[in-house]
Amino acid sequence: MSDLEEKCAEAGLKMTGQRRVILKVLGTASDHPSVEDVYERAKDLDSSISIATVYRTLSLLDELDLVVRHEFQEGYSRYEVNDEHHHHLVDLETGKVVEFQNQELEALKVKIARDLGYDLIDHRLELYGKKLKKKK
Repeated sequence: MSDLEEKCAEAGLKMTGQRRVILKVLGTASDHPSVEDVYERAKDLDSSISIATVYRTLSLLDELDLVVRHEFQEGYSRYEVNDEHHHHLVDLETGKVVEFQNQELEALKVKIARDLGYDLIDHRLELYGKKLKKKK
């Protein structure tokens, strides 16, 4: 059983075969797939899966905080397993999403919250940019 399946079971989620397939797709994704991407990949593994099942399952996983839903200013949602804290830089020309971690940034966010009189509980950071042109 995968970590994600274990977390689902701990949350009391009934583990159907179709849900297991969707969890496998999410757990092996190296990108941030959309609902349609998850559906296409899941259909390759189980042709009986419907897009409605994928929508319902992703919505449920999002409610249980087991996946993170991102918008990335594209007009549709993308998903990833909620397993480790990181941030995203989105290439506005290609749509590529680059994940990154930065300890200085983590410390700065806590400092900003404290300076404003708050304990930082949660946050999400998305950067948007274009690749720098190489100088000749």
